[in-house]
Amino acid sequence: MAFFQVIAGVTSSLMVTPVLMLILCIIFVGSLGKSFGIRRLYVNFLLKIFEYGRVNIETAKKSRYPEADDTETEGTTQAQTTITTADHAEKVIANGNGYLGKTPQQNGGNHLISRDPLILAPDAETTTKKEPTRKISSSDGETSDEFTGEENNFEFNLENCLDYVKAGMEAIIEDDVTSRFEAEELKNWNLLTRTNRHYEFISWRLTVIWMCGFFVRYTVLMPLRVLICFLGVAWAVVSFAIIGCIPMRGLRRRLNDEAFKITFRLISNSISAVIRFHNPEYRPRNCGFCVANHTSPIDISILSTDCTYSLIGQRHGGFLGVLQRALARASPHIWFERAEAKDRLAVAQRLRQHVSNPRNPPILIFPEGTCINNTSVMQFKKGSFEVGGVIYPVAIKYDARFGDAFWNSSRYSMMQYLYMMMTSWAIVCDVWYLPPMFRQEGESAIDFANRVKSVIAKQGGLVDLMWDGQLKRMKPKKEWRQKQQEEFTKRLKGE
Repeated sequence: MAFFQVIAGVTSSLMVTPVLMLILCIIFVGSLGKSFGIRRLYVNFLLKIFEYGRVNIETAKKSRYPEADDTETEGTTQAQTTITTADHAEKVIANGNGYLGKTPQQNGGNHLISRDPLILAPDAETTTKKEPTRKISSSDGETSDEFTGEENNFEFNLENCLDYVKAGMEAIIEDDVTSRFEAEELKNWNLLTRTNRHYEFISWRLTVIWMCGFFVRYTVLMPLRVLICFLGVAWAVVSFAIIGCIPMRGLRRRLNDEAFKITFRLISNSISAVIRFHNPEYRPRNCGFCVANHTSPIDISILSTDCTYSLIGQRHGGFLGVLQRALARASPHIWFERAEAKDRLAVAQRLRQHVSNPRNPPILIFPEGTCINNTSVMQFKKGSFEVGGVIYPVAIKYDARFGDAFWNSSRYSMMQYLYMMMTSWAIVCDVWYLPPMFRQEGESAIDFANRVKSVIAKQGGLVDLMWDGQLKRMKPKKEWRQKQQEEFTKRLKGE
């Protein structure tokens, strides 16, 4: 009996060894920024499965509810033009990375209403730019321009506040702000229970595919991804500790660049990231600020696979704390304590000191200050735009069909989020480097920040919103309400 156990052990070890060697070879090649194309084939295969699932779901619905389907078809004949337009807006285009990207029009979502952006804006000063032509009625039945600035014997009419009532109703029906803090809704099911619409049991074929996918994700992909992530963190701790001991700055800087990229390539491989970089000629190279829209903590990992950055942020404990301390041993990063991070003058001083040294890498900053669901870009904080220096805009767009990269920090902890990333199919994204931008003479920091934000939103196909992303954690500022009240008063007075 013992003899057969030994034979079985040797046989299993001989079978496992080639697999481990293959896995280690793939990890090594991936850490060098190269690829065998396996992940691209994997993503293409997933697209075919998703399409099969979509067809299967539609067929099952028609067979179960034929009468409802006929009624819906007859009732929506007149709306085919609108649907066709939406389909064109959501049309996918093939790109050279082996997966499908989305057109910019899709990312704003299908809006039920078209609201006036100048009503109830966060900055009431924006509303003064509007030049309405609407007439109002006075008590004697005469009409006059509402904003002529002329003296009028004006009396209040109910219709004068209808614009605000309409804007309030529109916000209730379809809120532009809170909807940006929820996961992006998928048009078709991607066989993940977190986006489940109770489709996994709609037919036996789809049930079998879903069960096979569940088995692969949790018993094959997840353990392998955890192993790769552990190797990435271990590499960071060891390599940066060694590099930090090298006295020669030039050699230490070159070694740090390679170790930095390898670290984040390993971490990106741990979530099966498929990244396509565009416009490499605009890649950040000198000191300055690299500014990007923010979806999740893995934004740093995605961008750092192609370029070396100095990172800025609050000191953390646990997993992030280990990575922060390892990075700080070999390169200049800016970590703040919680109380110190609220001191804007201290933060600005540290930033100026960093960008004043041309040998320092560019600082990677996410001016939104919070994670948005990758359908829009919200207000950029002006801090990094006041310091001066060159700004390197970068737009990031994720394909949510394979795995939603958005981190809803108010709902999931960091460990829960990492668990979701490890059990997703893949993280697929496009990254666009944009031409460097400089603050123009006489331009305020706020205007400069808005100009950079609009460029990023346009390139990434994201909705450009003026609202502060911190609204998901706090109520609107009192100043905003006061500005709206003042603006409404001006409208009533005809100013």
